[in-house]
Amino acid sequence: MCVFISYPFKSIMVEKQVINPAHPTKCSKEHPCDTGCSWSPGSEKEGSHHPMNTQETDQEVCRNSAESVLRLRRGHMPVSSEDTDFKNDHCDDLCPLLVDPPPCPAPDSTPEKCDHVEEAVHEDEGFMGMTPLLQAHHAMERVEEFVCKVWEGRWRVIPHDVLPDWLKDNDYLLHGHRPPMPSFRACFKSIFRIHTETGNIWTHLLGCVFFLCLGIFYMFRPNMTFVAPVQEKVVFGMFFLGAILCLSFSWLFHTVYCHSEGVSRVFSKLDYSGIALLIMGSFVPWLYYSFYCNPQPCFIYLIIICVLGIAAIIVSQWDLFATPQYRGVRAGVFVGLGLSGIIPTLHFVISEGFLKAATMGQIGWLLLMATLYITGAALYAARIPERFFPGKCDIWFHSHQLFHIFVVAGAFVHFHGVSNLQEFRFTVGGGCAAQEVL
Repeated sequence: MCVFISYPFKSIMVEKQVINPAHPTKCSKEHPCDTGCSWSPGSEKEGSHHPMNTQETDQEVCRNSAESVLRLRRGHMPVSSEDTDFKNDHCDDLCPLLVDPPPCPAPDSTPEKCDHVEEAVHEDEGFMGMTPLLQAHHAMERVEEFVCKVWEGRWRVIPHDVLPDWLKDNDYLLHGHRPPMPSFRACFKSIFRIHTETGNIWTHLLGCVFFLCLGIFYMFRPNMTFVAPVQEKVVFGMFFLGAILCLSFSWLFHTVYCHSEGVSRVFSKLDYSGIALLIMGSFVPWLYYSFYCNPQPCFIYLIIICVLGIAAIIVSQWDLFATPQYRGVRAGVFVGLGLSGIIPTLHFVISEGFLKAATMGQIGWLLLMATLYITGAALYAARIPERFFPGKCDIWFHSHQLFHIFVVAGAFVHFHGVSNLQEFRFTVGGGCAAQEVL
């Protein structure tokens, strides 16, 4: 039969001699373990040499030895002093460690069957050894199930601390984040789910649709409402183009940036470029109407703002520009680009006078627009209000959503202001007499 011997640090399989009941072999002190049973002092008592007595004694000693060994293997102490004396005085280091596993089915058992018996003996010991492998297997199954759910659109929001590094942007938003979803279909379907980006997506998606409809309506207005229809529609078209591109890039970025790190990097650059395009486009109609009768400074300021806008776009292509550590730098770049309009504004106020600039020049609307843009950028950079209420503004009214709202409101205020400039120009006509100059 197969015998398993456990040493303190290793285990081996040995082949044990099978006792033939017809020819019993007496256990002796010289060979206590070779015959399949343990030697006992009682096995050499007087009168024990009879074949039947020898067989019965051998079987009884083997049973006693097996029970003692099993108690040792299960962690129990010997129950009698006789067993203790037996182990200490009459058995070497090998005998107490002898454990008989269940016998093989037949003497001609194959090694595979013996291996099976060995595995059965070690079932309890091997379970703990297999635990890491089983855990890894179950983890892989959970990952596959999660990917399938994401692919089918059945995903759950996750907390901020389990997001990958490229998705971590605002550590004050603790819950409600989308997991990485390597499927554009799943990303676009997430528009109709509630998560941290829901407000960011819809504020600029609705704003994009609004300015698209407003632009179409304005561009198809009758030419009789313009002094110079082609030129004025072109300058207004530049503003609408900048606004639509900015809002489109923004909601697309917030929709697909959870797709993958590469996709997030590409669309973040488009998002920042759209902000620069909005600022550049906003300058065009205002400079056109403010310096309508003085085209030279208008042309110079347009060149300056275009150079600054292109420089901002180039800077935004830097990979580190989109990281959370450069949040303040991003806000500063675009606020600085917008504040470059202070120079032409001062020029206009000085040349036309404050009263005329405030009434006919629509400086009030221009200042309101600047206030909205700067306030939104400041909230975005400082991460207010979620900084003071971590976990309370995860879904609605966090800083990025407020920034989006201020951008849409500022763009509309700017459109209202330049529309008033256009109406005033249409009222006074296309002449540039001294009394009619803005």
